[in-house]
Amino acid sequence: MASQPSRNPFKRRAAASGHFQPLRRQVKIPVWGDLGIRAGLAFLLIGLVITIHWFDRAGLKDGHDGVISFLDVVYFTMISITTTGFGDIAPVSDRARLIEAVIVTPVRIAVLFIFVGAAYDFVIKRSWEKWRMARIQEQLTDHVVVLGYGVSGSQSVGELIERGVNPRCIVVIDPSEERLTEAERLGVNVMAGDATRDETLKSVRIGSAQSVLVSAGRDDTSILIVLTVRHLAPNVPISVVVRADDNELLARQAGANNVINPVRFTGLLLAGTVKGAHIADYLADLASVGGRVQLVEREVSAAEVGRPISELKSGGTGLRVYRMGRPIGFWEQECQNLQAGDVVVEIVPTAPSEAAPDL
Repeated sequence: MASQPSRNPFKRRAAASGHFQPLRRQVKIPVWGDLGIRAGLAFLLIGLVITIHWFDRAGLKDGHDGVISFLDVVYFTMISITTTGFGDIAPVSDRARLIEAVIVTPVRIAVLFIFVGAAYDFVIKRSWEKWRMARIQEQLTDHVVVLGYGVSGSQSVGELIERGVNPRCIVVIDPSEERLTEAERLGVNVMAGDATRDETLKSVRIGSAQSVLVSAGRDDTSILIVLTVRHLAPNVPISVVVRADDNELLARQAGANNVINPVRFTGLLLAGTVKGAHIADYLADLASVGGRVQLVEREVSAAEVGRPISELKSGGTGLRVYRMGRPIGFWEQECQNLQAGDVVVEIVPTAPSEAAPDL
């Protein structure tokens, strides 16, 4: 049964937010919780050393009054762990010195690493990450945003890079840190987050994007993401993957410019093999930049205005013209006189030796 999103976008937003709230990034210990754990562990170690010093206080010598009180033990423990060492209280017995060497020294190092690590995480590392994110955001313009890095999303990112798109101009958003690690190896910008939330999309400057690709794995989530993107970026082209036929119309109503149904496309490839063994191979060749030929969509150049579609300056084979959004086949009379503003879909060779010249 097809997944049917509610017609009320506000209800869908609430439902999807409820489903995606417990993400891997959100279930991590918060900053102050992590700091509390570190401090608690440090104080636990300090308490352990205080206890050991208290039971072995006979091995300590107080140069002030000769009496080792509990306060003296606490004082000696703190100056010992912090390596202050005033010398007014010192271990004098062999056992006390052994305790300092074998127990207190490792505790001293552990406490140091705990607090130095905390300072790095909460001050240096976070400040660096914020600064670096701000620099990345400043450079984000005319970029491609990929929302969902599953099978379809990862394939699309790989294909974009193969087609010559700079990885720095690609942003991937996905709740899975494991998937983002794979994407990061390609050199793209990544962010862990919920793509149905306005704050997440605003942080990647969705309004300045060249295009948005949506593949969330579920039709209802993908359609909700399309609604959110269209709300924030009214003019940005959106392509979305849906798997149920009856959700294609909903995706278009949500604001998607292109709706791709991989199940239907697979069926078309299978049916094509019935009438020809090489049809599916050629269609796959067209879809990938790694093939010998490639489908290209572009506006006609000034030099092509008035010419027929069969005489494109690129040297490619024209298949279709879009005039004012209306498709016109190469066999139709209107394609014999290209006009300014027409968008042509053509097949061009991808082999370097056969590459079409720049217009």
